Amino acid sequence: MKLIRLKPGKDRSLLRRHPWVFDGAIAKGGGDAGETVRVESAEGQFLAWGAFSPASSIRVRAWSFDEAQRIDADFLRATLARAIALRTRLGIESDGMRLVHGESDGVPGLIVDRYGDTLVAQFTACGVERHKALIADALIELTGCARLYERSDTSSRKLEGLPEVTGWLRGSGPTALVLREHSWQLGLDIAQGHKTGFYLDQRDSRLVCSQYALRLQFKQMLNCYSYTGGFTVAALAGGAGHVTSIDSSAPALQQAAANVALNGFDAARASFMDADVNASLRQFVAEGRQFDAIVLDPPKLAPTVAHAERAARAYKDINRLAFKLLTPGGVLFTFSCSGGIGVELFHKIVASAGLDAGVDGAILQRLGGASDHPMTVNFPEGEYLKGLVVMKKQ
Repeated sequence: MKLIRLKPGKDRSLLRRHPWVFDGAIAKGGGDAGETVRVESAEGQFLAWGAFSPASSIRVRAWSFDEAQRIDADFLRATLARAIALRTRLGIESDGMRLVHGESDGVPGLIVDRYGDTLVAQFTACGVERHKALIADALIELTGCARLYERSDTSSRKLEGLPEVTGWLRGSGPTALVLREHSWQLGLDIAQGHKTGFYLDQRDSRLVCSQYALRLQFKQMLNCYSYTGGFTVAALAGGAGHVTSIDSSAPALQQAAANVALNGFDAARASFMDADVNASLRQFVAEGRQFDAIVLDPPKLAPTVAHAERAARAYKDINRLAFKLLTPGGVLFTFSCSGGIGVELFHKIVASAGLDAGVDGAILQRLGGASDHPMTVNFPEGEYLKGLVVMKKQ
């Protein structure tokens, strides 16, 4: 095994079992891309076994903190089996779920989602890339799924010095699928859609939206950054009178309209706008439009803390406009999926937006990623999605 020796005082995070070692913490040592290395403190104390990434600022991602552990096929299979067993115990109300959530499941850089009998995997770091064949075989064996599609086309691959890769790893067939979620169905394409084809992390929040639509009887609702209409379908399932969906992707809106039809809803209850959300919100304010409920689920605006200040301004602006568009007693479902925006900061941004809009609101509920997207005690970076349900005071 290759050896990595850390600088004095740089062992604290590994002693707390945080799985990352940054390049600036390393005094000496190295390895090939994805190779398992032994990480030691400046005094020579064993800290972890990790996967080496020569091109990344996260130079080592820890596999295990047990010195006796062998990082081999049996280790990978057992780790994947624990992750999959957890999802079985959760009793998720869907045939679409996240089976492996990277570092939070002990498999740094690996994302695996299941859609019925189809798996979709993202290999985003050198360690899992090196063991791709072993991981693919283990996933098929452990799940009994018929096929596995690779969506390793994320920007993080470039940071690892890895090329983008997509296509079937095991099996073959059509990439257009239909997902069952709660009481509705949602069409998606695992080859063309965002992430692995869909935003499974918002499953619980879509159900919350549907429940509020049922209780509060939304007449007019606005779904911003609607993508393929997950929140639109959820709101209609809850009885919302009409939902206007805005997105800048025409193909996504076409799928959203198809999803409305797939669930048997009257087409007159939904309208779709291929437009810029910010400009549309300003136009609605100028026109005096009002909505009983608004969903704001923008794309990632702050991937790291370095982007937080600029992203905060953007988040504040869209939330300010949304507050202006809500009817008294209306409900705002607002989210941030930016890792660089923490829960407290997001709360402050939304509060500041309300102040600027001249309105007050009651926070009815805090939301986060679905239970199959866990954050662990040792890896708080796993908490990237956060949301608030805010009722505009009358």
